[in-house]
Amino acid sequence: MTARSGIPGTVVLVASATVRWLGGMLLTVLIASFVLFMALAAAPGDPVMALLGSHPTPGAVAALRAKFGMDHPLIVQYWHWLTGAAQGHFGTSIVYRADVSSVLAGRISTTLFLVVYAAIIVVIAGVGLGMLGGGVRRLGSAVAAVSAVGVAIPAFVASMVLVQIFSLQLGWFPTLGAGSGFLGHLWHMTLPAVALAIGAAAYIAQITRATIFEESARDHVEAARGRGLEAMYVFRRHVMRNALLPIMTVSALTAAGLIAGTVVVEYAFGIGGLGSLLVSSVASKDYAVVEAITLILLVVFVLTLAIIDLLQSALDPRARAGKQEA
Repeated sequence: MTARSGIPGTVVLVASATVRWLGGMLLTVLIASFVLFMALAAAPGDPVMALLGSHPTPGAVAALRAKFGMDHPLIVQYWHWLTGAAQGHFGTSIVYRADVSSVLAGRISTTLFLVVYAAIIVVIAGVGLGMLGGGVRRLGSAVAAVSAVGVAIPAFVASMVLVQIFSLQLGWFPTLGAGSGFLGHLWHMTLPAVALAIGAAAYIAQITRATIFEESARDHVEAARGRGLEAMYVFRRHVMRNALLPIMTVSALTAAGLIAGTVVVEYAFGIGGLGSLLVSSVASKDYAVVEAITLILLVVFVLTLAIIDLLQSALDPRARAGKQEA
C-alpha cells in the first residue's frame, strides 16, 4: 500500500490543502489591502487639510502629518499600517483622536447582530420560498414573480417603505436606534434586518427554485417516480439531497454579502454600526477608520469563501476526489 493511499498520505493531503488554503487567503487579503490603501491615498482631498480648515499654518500641517505618520512615503505608510493591523492596531482616527480599534469596538457587535439576524431571515425565507416554488408546480410562477420584485427593490427603498408602514402608520417598531439588551436589539433590528434581507432572500428563492426544477428533471428522479415511490420521498431523497450543496453555497455567499448592505440600512435607520461609521468616515476623510472597516469586511468575506470551499470538499465526494487527484 502506498503512502498516498494510507493514513500518512491522507494527513499529507490535508496538510497540503490547508497550507494552500491559508496561503491563498493571506495573498488575497494582502493584495486587496494594498489596492485599498493606495486607492484611498490617491483619492481627492487631504484629510489633514479637511481637519485643520481652509487656512492652516504650514507648521500645524507638518505637525499633524508627523503625528499620524503621513510624512513617510506611501509604501512605508502601508507597511506600518499592515504590520499594525496584523497585531490588531489600525492606527489613530484623525476625527475621534483615538485608536481606531477602540472606535470600532462598540460598533462591531451591532453590525454583527444585524447581519446574523438578516442572514437567518434570508436562509429561512429564501430557501423556504424557493422550495415552495420548485416543489409545488402550480406555485412556481407566483414565486418567480414575487422573487423578481424582491430582487429589484433596493435596500434603501425597502427601508423607507418599512418605516412608513410598520413604524409611522402601525407603530409596531421603532424608527431609529439599535436598542439595548437582547430583546431590545431584536425589536429595534427587525425592520433593518428585513430591509437588508429582502433582496438577498428573493435571490436565494430564485436560485433554489431553479435548482429544484433542474434536479427534478434528471433521469434518476424520473426513474424513482416511475417505480411508484411516494412523491415526498422522491423530493426529499433524490431532489433536495442533490440540490442542497449549490443552494447552501449560494446562501452562504449571499449571507456574507449582507455585510456590504449594512452601509445603506444602518444609515437609513440611524444605527451606530460599522456601516454608518464607514459612511461618516468617508465624508470626513478619516481614512484610518475606512481602511480598518474595509479590511474587516474583506477578511470576513474571504473567510466565508474558504469555509464554503471546505464544506464543499466535505459534502461533495466529487470535489474531494478532484482535489486528491490534483
